[in-house]
Amino acid sequence: MSDTGIGVLLIRLRAERGWTQQRVADEYNALEGRAAKTGKEIGRYEREVRTPVPYTRKHLAYVFGVDVAVLDRAAAISKGRRGDDSAPKSLQERPVVPLRSVVGAVSADAVVSADFARFVAQRNADEFVVEQLEADVARLSRAYVSHPLLELYLEIKRLRDGAFELLRGRQRPRQTTDLYAAASRLCGLSAHVCLDLGDYDSAATHARAARACAEAAGHEGLLAWVRAVESLIAYWTGRYEQAARLAQAGRRHRAGGSVGARLASLEARALAIMGDRVGAVAALADAERSREAMTGNDEVPGVFTFPSAKQFAYAGTSHLAVGGRVHVQQAIVSADAAIRLYRSAEDDDQSVGDLFAAHVDLARCHLLLGDLDGTEVMLEFVFAAPPGRMSASIMRRLTALAGELGEPQYGRAVQAAYLRERLQHTAVLTAPPAAEPPEPPP
Repeated sequence: MSDTGIGVLLIRLRAERGWTQQRVADEYNALEGRAAKTGKEIGRYEREVRTPVPYTRKHLAYVFGVDVAVLDRAAAISKGRRGDDSAPKSLQERPVVPLRSVVGAVSADAVVSADFARFVAQRNADEFVVEQLEADVARLSRAYVSHPLLELYLEIKRLRDGAFELLRGRQRPRQTTDLYAAASRLCGLSAHVCLDLGDYDSAATHARAARACAEAAGHEGLLAWVRAVESLIAYWTGRYEQAARLAQAGRRHRAGGSVGARLASLEARALAIMGDRVGAVAALADAERSREAMTGNDEVPGVFTFPSAKQFAYAGTSHLAVGGRVHVQQAIVSADAAIRLYRSAEDDDQSVGDLFAAHVDLARCHLLLGDLDGTEVMLEFVFAAPPGRMSASIMRRLTALAGELGEPQYGRAVQAAYLRERLQHTAVLTAPPAAEPPEPPP
């Protein structure tokens, strides 16, 4: 951070904590005991429209848990770059310049403007480059739900790195905004790759980058969608309360499309696993209302949409976690609906992961109702899966189900022992191909 200005430093400190500008303001205000700052003011500091005064830097240092000297040095660097240390001369101190010299200076100044105009025209991305990138993102996000992971990962990485490189160059403002949105989606796809492989730390890193790009684009829908990804990461790392809070935070964004139903469904599932039956049922109802009140369509297909089939799959998992015979029966209805809807969809829109999840949930529903035959029927879909098609989350569900089949009430059932052995064998054969995605060939 030795040569970092105050704006970049404040952005970095905030991003490391996953905070919004308003969250920084709230923390500052809590310290002050009054409404001293707003999120917009924090944004002005980050853009270096204003430099925080020493008193403000002292409080910001406390908020971020760093030495105030770090912020003081960054502020000095920013001021030095702007030349703030040299005060402008007053009009009275400026020498009188002859008219001919003034005309010459004006002509030379026009040359500088002409040079800058040529510089503006030199762009590394035009509308066609951006349109092609957006088309590639849409194609990959749709294919992701139904194709093997390793067929797509290398192309996701290549396009993401290409978007980063373009953003390091120069474009017109509108193209820059579109590139940030595309980069956000590609980082989101990278996060999903890591989620499916069980590499949750890397998934969180990609999600933070996705959120930074979405903020740079000013894209409310993407910011809401990234919160959904972060909620997923928290859920699969056992931080259920945080998963619910992240979903709730995402719902505060003004976003159209189906993301509202996604976030409410994620909140319901997290609350259900926490044992908050009332909250889970309320969130499920919110998910239904969000879909009914949905404004506009999703901009990009596949991973970035939340179709009715997926909503039913999530509802099934939530009802199952709530527990009790009534909710188990409702879980069966929801999971059946998810499977029926996915099977009637086009091949590229059939989410393999959700189909696995719905079948595993149905298998567990039948087990809880004492129907081992029904459990076996549902698991046949899982047993027939080709190697490498199951995500880390599905493997965890299968492991949990195998553990349930080993509980005392099923201990003497030959069928339970048989299913448990097959589940354990399936876990070995169909696990994700690697803990981390492969590197592209040299």
